[in-house]
Formats: sequence, structure tokens, C-alpha cells
Amino acid sequence: MNAHLRRAAVAAAAVSMALGMAACGSAKEAGGGEKKADKKGPLTIGLLLPENQTARYERFDRPLIEKKIKELAGANAVVLYENAKQDASVQQQQVDTMITKKVDALIVDAVDAKSIASSVKKATDKGIPVVAYDRLAEGPIRAYTSVDNERVGKIQGESLLKELGDNASKGKIVMMNGAITDPNAKMYKDGAHSVLDGKVEIGKEYDTKEWKPENANENMKGAISSLGKDNIVGVYSANDGMAGGIITAMRSAGFDKLPPVTGQDAELSAVQRILSDEQFMSVYKPYKPEADAAAELAVALAQGKGAETVSKTTVDSGTQKKIPSIIVTPFALTKADVGKYVGQEGFFTKDEICTAKYQAQCAAAGLK
Repeated sequence: MNAHLRRAAVAAAAVSMALGMAACGSAKEAGGGEKKADKKGPLTIGLLLPENQTARYERFDRPLIEKKIKELAGANAVVLYENAKQDASVQQQQVDTMITKKVDALIVDAVDAKSIASSVKKATDKGIPVVAYDRLAEGPIRAYTSVDNERVGKIQGESLLKELGDNASKGKIVMMNGAITDPNAKMYKDGAHSVLDGKVEIGKEYDTKEWKPENANENMKGAISSLGKDNIVGVYSANDGMAGGIITAMRSAGFDKLPPVTGQDAELSAVQRILSDEQFMSVYKPYKPEADAAAELAVALAQGKGAETVSKTTVDSGTQKKIPSIIVTPFALTKADVGKYVGQEGFFTKDEICTAKYQAQCAAAGLK
């Protein structure tokens, strides 16, 4: 080959290589992962939920998400489900399994929002878009849906202050916040403090490990021992499970009348405690719109569409800016509110609430 032809061949090879590299680059998502080709055949979407102590995940979130995915993607769409049972390392292994099974998108409600970041990156690097559900996970997530978490804390704080009335100045409250590994817990806490600070004296405050009722129970025993039961006028509990542990501790301590205790999640046992005047209130977070949003975001991403086609706003995490998001509005749930929600999708039926033990309470609340 003469020098002229050799130079032409080298130039052609360089152009070919450049085009190949450009094609490779165009196959990358903005988040750094490989972009999937247009999906042929049924979608497979992974769903990872954090724990099964809170009834909502198995009772509402899972079936609602699965139902909506099949509505959007067809009855032959596959949902692969795992529950981490409050173990962050187990959830990381579950992400690895979903990657191995080559799911088209992954919905993750993180046990630990920070430690899941490396797993989110692994999935993203394999071209699997990740939707953060309920908790704002870190790492290159592609979309997020949750309730307005700071608003949850404000609702709890406002409800507690209203119920305390003049008693707010006659003693102290105990604050039982959630786990520090959950970014939502900080938002609940911040929202509550924005309402409570300067209006009531906070005698004791705890960040409760793993949100466990038994840990809240031990914390409450310590608060009662330190403050004295006669000096506690109310308890801010960040969720219903902990409220149950707190109420048990107060009953064991011999409270003549239970002070108002807040909660969140509108769990069945909490609704029954509210009707029985044991727990003052909870926060009802409509599970259906949140579950529907997760399904819509995951299906859109699995089909190669941007999350922006579904989302209405953006949020920032500790590692990611302007994440397409859908935020759902929460509502206070007191005894007067129970009747409004009974039988709605994402809430309990009258028969579930009004068991033999609670017939009188249901009748008094108008649930006949």
C-alpha cells in the first residue's frame, strides 16, 4: 500500500472509531448509566420495600403499586418484590439481585437513605433507572415520590398544640423522633419544631433507633423517670408504631389520664386507639396517589421516557440536584376524621376497624 492510501486508511479508521465512541456516548444516560434500547415485550419492574413492621407496606403500598404498574404496562408486566425487613445490608443484596435479573426499572424505599447510594449507582451504571419511594435515597436516582414530609411534622405539631390548649404552659412534652438513618425523620422533626418551639417546653427528645416501638417504649420509660409523670402534658410521636410503645410505657407507669399522643401512618391499631381515646391523632397519608406516582414514574423510565413527562416538581438530595418528583399532601386524622376515610382505597374498611372490641367506640364515632 502506498503512503497516500495508508494515510487514507488511517483517517477512515479514526473517523470510524470516533463515530463508534460517539454512539457509545449517546447510549449513556445523563446519570451515567447505559441507556436501554426501546423495550420489546413485557416490562419487568423491581420493587424493594424497607420493612414489614409497619402494616402499610404489605397492606397498601405493595398491592397498589403492583396494580398500577399492570394498568399502565399491561397485565403481562412483571413486578419482582422483596422486603428488607429493616436491614440495610439485605436491601443492598436485593438491589444486586434485581440487577442480575435485569429489571427495566427499580422502585426503592430505602432502609438507610445514605448507605443505599452505592447500590443505586450500581443499578444506574447498568442502565436501570431507580425511583426513590417515600424516602429520598441518595445516589443517582432518576425520580422521587413521597408525601410532603415537613408538612407531616407541622400537622402533628399543630394538632398537639391545639389539643393542649392552656395545658401547653403547665408542663413539658416529650419528642419521640424517628431514626436518624431516615431522611424523612429529619423533615418530620424540622416541621414539628417549626410549630412547637417557643410554644411548649420540650422536656426530653429522642431519635429512635430503627423506628422500633420497643425502643420508643424504653425511651419513654426514661423520660417518665427523668421528668415525672405529672409533669408530662403531651407526647410528640413521629409515627403510630412508636406511639403504641409510648402508650404502653405510660400505662405501665400508672398515668391516671393519658396525655395527647401524636402519630403517623393511620395504622389500623392506631385508628382503633384514636377511637378509644388512647392516641390523640395520626397523619393519614393517601397511599394510592403516592403508589400510583411511583408506578407512573417507573413505567415511564422503563419505557425510555423521561421522568419529567410525569413529575410536577423537583427536589434536591444530599448527592443529586433537581430530581423529578411528585409530592402528595397529607392530612390530620383525629376521631372526628375517621368517618371521612373509612372504605376509601388505601384506608381500612368499617369491618376491619370495628371489631367486637371496638363496637361501642365505633358507634360513638358514628361508624355504624
